[in-house]
Amino acid sequence: MLLDDLMPAFHATRIEHRVIDSSPADVYETAIHADFVDAMRRSRIVRGMFSLRAAVERVAATAQRAPVANPSEATLRLAEMPEHGDWVRLAEDPPNEFAFGVIGRFWAGETAFEQIDASAFTSFDTPGYAKIAANLSLRSYGEQRTLLSYEARTQATDDAARRAFLRYWTVASPGVGVVMRSLLALIAEQTPHAGAQQTKSLPGAR
Repeated sequence: MLLDDLMPAFHATRIEHRVIDSSPADVYETAIHADFVDAMRRSRIVRGMFSLRAAVERVAATAQRAPVANPSEATLRLAEMPEHGDWVRLAEDPPNEFAFGVIGRFWAGETAFEQIDASAFTSFDTPGYAKIAANLSLRSYGEQRTLLSYEARTQATDDAARRAFLRYWTVASPGVGVVMRSLLALIAEQTPHAGAQQTKSLPGAR
C-alpha cells in the first residue's frame, strides 16, 4: 500500500472495515467526496466526544493562559485536501487507495497541528511531535462488493513524545474507532446502489 511507503514503522494503529455492495470505483468516488465533518455531526456519540475534548482543551488553555483555537473547518473532503496545510494529501492511487496525514501534538489537553508541505511529511523529525498517516483503501470483495478499510498510523518523533502519545492513545483509541466507523457508515450510505453492509472492527492499537 501507499501507506506502507509513507509510514512503514509506527507506534500505534487503528483499522476499521466495512463491506459495501458496490464496485471499488463507485465507492472510491463517494469516499473522496464524503464530508468527514458531516460524518462527525451525524453521530450523537461523536458530537459528545468532541464537545468533551473541547471542554478539556478550554480548561487546559485557561490554566496555561493560552488562547483557545476554534475549529474553522466547515467541511473536510479528501478530494479538496491540499498539499500544504495541517491535514494534507499525501498520495493517491484511484480507485485503490487515498493517503493523507497530519503532524502535531494532541495530548495533555492540547491540540496543535503544524502547517506542513506534503513532500516534507516523511522526513519531518522535529522532537516533540506525532505524525499521523492515514488511508482509505479499497479491494474487490466478491462480485460487485468492496472491502473499504480505514487505517490511521501514528509515529512519534522522539521518546518523550512517544510516551506521552501512548498514554493518550490508551484512552483515545476506542473513541477514534467510533469516529472512523462514522465515516465508513456515511460512505456506505452515500455510495450508489449500496445495499446491505457488514461492519467489522479490528482493535489495531499496539
